[in-house]
Amino acid sequence: MTVDPADLAALHALCFKTPRPWNAREFTNLLADQNTVFIGDHQAFVLGRVVMNQVDLLTIAVSPVRRRRGIAGILLSDFEFLAKRRGGATCFLEVAANNKPAIALYSGHGYIESGRRRGYYVTNSTTATDAILLSKPLVGP
Repeated sequence: MTVDPADLAALHALCFKTPRPWNAREFTNLLADQNTVFIGDHQAFVLGRVVMNQVDLLTIAVSPVRRRRGIAGILLSDFEFLAKRRGGATCFLEVAANNKPAIALYSGHGYIESGRRRGYYVTNSTTATDAILLSKPLVGP
């Protein structure tokens, strides 16, 4: 299935204000990278990279009308499975400290806090949000 980077950018803009949503060119570049793992469609997707044994989960986006159905959890599990098959040993990600639903999703899947970037996401000249760094070893068969 081929996805349109413009559709992904439109969904990303619906889902994110902090950090800023990605544009179609950024999605085009990521999808062209052989290290990228993409699962989903224009209504829900996960995107990350596997380089050597390091996995970087870059984003999960689910259309607001499809939320609260477990889709993000399924995408996350599928992403971890594919990343592990590509040789990934540990998955890393960052999440805005005020994104409580995402933090709950990742915690529920075994991710633990491994660091924090104070004031990493700047929303305007007077407001900044911390980035929480999370990681999880991809173990088992």
